[in-house]
Amino acid sequence: MTTSLQIFADSSTIEQIFMFGLLSFLISMVLTPIYTAAAFSGKWWKKPRTTAISGEVATVYQKLHAAKHQRSIPTMAGIIFVLSVALVTIVGNLSRSETWLPLAAMVGAGLIGLLDDIINIRGIGGGIAGMRAKVKAALLVGIALIGGWWFFAKLGITGINIPFFGDWHIGWLIIPLFILVIFSTAVAVNFSDGLDGLAGGLVAIAFGAYTVIAIIEQKYGLAGFCMTVVGALLSYTWFNIYPARFFMGDVGSFALGTALGVVAMLTNTVFLLPIIGLVFVVEAGSVVIQLISKRLRAGKKVFLSSPIHHHFEAIGWPETKVTMRFWIIGQMAAFTGLILFILGGNP
Repeated sequence: MTTSLQIFADSSTIEQIFMFGLLSFLISMVLTPIYTAAAFSGKWWKKPRTTAISGEVATVYQKLHAAKHQRSIPTMAGIIFVLSVALVTIVGNLSRSETWLPLAAMVGAGLIGLLDDIINIRGIGGGIAGMRAKVKAALLVGIALIGGWWFFAKLGITGINIPFFGDWHIGWLIIPLFILVIFSTAVAVNFSDGLDGLAGGLVAIAFGAYTVIAIIEQKYGLAGFCMTVVGALLSYTWFNIYPARFFMGDVGSFALGTALGVVAMLTNTVFLLPIIGLVFVVEAGSVVIQLISKRLRAGKKVFLSSPIHHHFEAIGWPETKVTMRFWIIGQMAAFTGLILFILGGNP
C-alpha cells in the first residue's frame, strides 16, 4: 500500500499524461467541423421525447424545452470524443493491464448508443424514443458481462477496497459487481445528459479526479486514459454549452458512463464512485423515486419533472444556472472523493 500523497511519477511521465489530454483535445477540435458538416448535411436531428419513462405525456418537459425543439440540433456528437480517445489510446497508450478494458468497454457501449441514436434519427419502427429500453439494457449488460469476465479471468482481480477498512476478497462475485457498477454508471450518465453542457462538464470533472487517483496509484497508463477523456470532453463541451451546437447522444453518454465505471473498478475505488459522481447518483435516484412514487401513489409525483435537473428548471431556474450549479456540486463531490481516497488508505 502506498502512503498518502506518494506519487512516484517523474516529470516526463506527468508531461506525457497531460500530453494525451492535449492531443485528444486537438483531435476533437479537428474532427468537430467534419462531424458538423456531416450532421447538418444528413439531418441528424435529435427528436425530442414526448413521453416520460413511465409512459405518460411529458407535458412539463415539452413546455420547458419548446423553444429549443424549434431548432434543428444534431445528435451523435459523442462520435467525436469516442474516436479521439480511441485514436490517442491505440497509438500512444495501449496497455493490456490498464487501458484495453476501459477503451474496449467505451467503444462497445458507444456502438450500442450509436445504434440507438440512428433509430431515433431515422424513426425506425416508428419509435421516436429510439431502441426499446429492455433491448438497450440487455446489450449494456452483455458488454459489462464480457468486461467483468476479462476483469476477473485475465486481470486476476478478485477483491475490492473498502475505505478505512482495507481489501475484501470476493472471488468470482467480482463479475456481478462489475456488471452492476458499469450498468448503473452508464444509465446514470445517460440520465444526466439533458441540459446543454451538463453531462460533458460533469464527466470531465469525474475523469479529472480519477486522473489524480490513478497517478497516486502509479497506474500511469490509466491516468493517461482518463486525461485523454478529459481533453476530448473539454473540446466537446466548448461547443455544447448553451446554446448547444449539438448533443452527444447515447453514443456519447453510454460510452462515457461505461468507461467511468470501468475506471472505478480498475482503481479499486468502487465505494468512492458514488461520491465522486454524486450528481449522477442524484440524477438517477430522482428518476427511480419518481417512478416508484407514480406507481405506489396513484400517479402522484415527487418532482415536477425528472431527472432532477428538469425539476429545477420547472421551478424557475434558468437552464444555464442549473448546469453551472450542478458543475459546482460535481467539483466539490470530486474533491471530497479525493480527500476520502487519500485519508482512507488508497489501494
